Amino acid sequence: MEKEVVSTVVSFAPIGKALAIGLSALGAGIGIGLIGARAMEAIGRNPEATGKVLVPMLIVSAFAEAVAIYGLVIAFSIK
Repeated sequence: MEKEVVSTVVSFAPIGKALAIGLSALGAGIGIGLIGARAMEAIGRNPEATGKVLVPMLIVSAFAEAVAIYGLVIAFSIK
């Protein structure tokens, strides 16, 4: 009797997907948290500057959120 050879192929794609989306979401979360904290600190120190702080804060938050979207796109592109 011959032994049957079993070939196992291990795919690291799910680990790559998890790392891509997880690390990008972590980075975006930390970035947005820091942006919000610094903006609130600036508004707390000078309440008259609310209009000058709010718009740049929202723009930079959108850029930080784009990092998470790029991670999602990379995760979807991994086969």
